[in-house]
Amino acid sequence: MIDIHSHILPGVDDGAQNLNEAINMAEAAVKEGITYLYATPHHRNGRFENEKQTILNVVDQLNQELIIRGIPLTILPGQEIRIYKELIEDLDRDTLMPLHHELKYLLIELPSSNVPAYATEILYELSLRNYTPIIVHPERNSEIMENPDLLKDFIITGALTQITANSVIGNFGKKIMNFSQDLIKSNMAHFIASDAHNITSRGFHLTQAYETIQKQFGTDTRYYLQENAQQVMSGESVLIEQPQQIKKKKFLGIF
Repeated sequence: MIDIHSHILPGVDDGAQNLNEAINMAEAAVKEGITYLYATPHHRNGRFENEKQTILNVVDQLNQELIIRGIPLTILPGQEIRIYKELIEDLDRDTLMPLHHELKYLLIELPSSNVPAYATEILYELSLRNYTPIIVHPERNSEIMENPDLLKDFIITGALTQITANSVIGNFGKKIMNFSQDLIKSNMAHFIASDAHNITSRGFHLTQAYETIQKQFGTDTRYYLQENAQQVMSGESVLIEQPQQIKKKKFLGIF
């Protein structure tokens, strides 16, 4: 399997704090059946800044350690970029790290409570420059939960989305789990990824998430989501279905 979102790099953000924790995460990933793992440290989220060259250096160091220890996992470079006003300027400065240098997939994080007014403009500018934004964990954004059409509009204009495995299996609560299901059902989910930070409270759970999706939505949906991760790594385009509107459910305040 391929996991496009993790925080395995040691000592750079709130994921693995040292090499030992990174190795433990790598071993856990292998047990999950993951063979390629994107290291996507936080960037410009108010706490951490990890520019492209730093990420490339640490990824290279960690891969060398995995080879020495005989751990069959390849770490690939990426970055979880909190959307910010100067993002396009930093793109021009070459400090941002796409998941693939040709198709230029970028993991974009929104604040948890809202969608900034400038988000539409930034995402549009990225598309003009032939970058494909992948909006990470939209199922945990309060404003999108209240108004899913915001996400629908982003997808129509070229964005993709990534749902977190822990959301799918209910580890972030029933409301987020239900909304994740709504997004998958409405063609507004294109990737499942772990967003793993450690091996305890924020582990991988990718296999369990895919099995849950297969049980709820069928084999085709599972393999569509898995294949999309392969498409990113191979530098291929992701085929998307027309996103559908999510109707609000009036009972119990649950969407």
